[in-house]
Amino acid sequence: MTEDQLQLFDDDLAHAAKAQDCWQALQQLTAAVAGFKLFTVMTVDMENELARRAFTSDPEAYPVSGTKPIHYDAWFDIVHRQQKSFVANTIADIAKVFPDHEKIWSLGCGSVLNLPVLVDGTLTATINMLHEEHYYSEAGVTRIEKHLSAPARRAYLAASAMQT
Repeated sequence: MTEDQLQLFDDDLAHAAKAQDCWQALQQLTAAVAGFKLFTVMTVDMENELARRAFTSDPEAYPVSGTKPIHYDAWFDIVHRQQKSFVANTIADIAKVFPDHEKIWSLGCGSVLNLPVLVDGTLTATINMLHEEHYYSEAGVTRIEKHLSAPARRAYLAASAMQT
């Protein structure tokens, strides 16, 4: 990530008028840092055990929607309990945890990185990046976590403040 990319993100966030603007700023930074074919943001309400798609780069295939119940599975253990990124680099591995794997595959995506957004030690959202198979290498994931964790938290906090 360059200083210019981070400055552009900061400027976009500072001038955001609505929550979607915050997520759009993060999407642009994520494109520069990580690359993706599909980018979504899911917010998490653990008190009510609900998740909600708050932002999407492809509103036709994955629209911003209402809520859905949280499922307690292997993905949940990694992202929620361990608070680590979930990575699957083949469509077969994606199929193990995401029932919409056929739709994911139809969009040309065969790998996923779900980056947890933590505020005060609590999972509040995930930033979801999908790309072609074998796209998210171990070194790439480390770089993405290093460069996007703090901006993702900032975008979440800014978007949340605009929702109240």
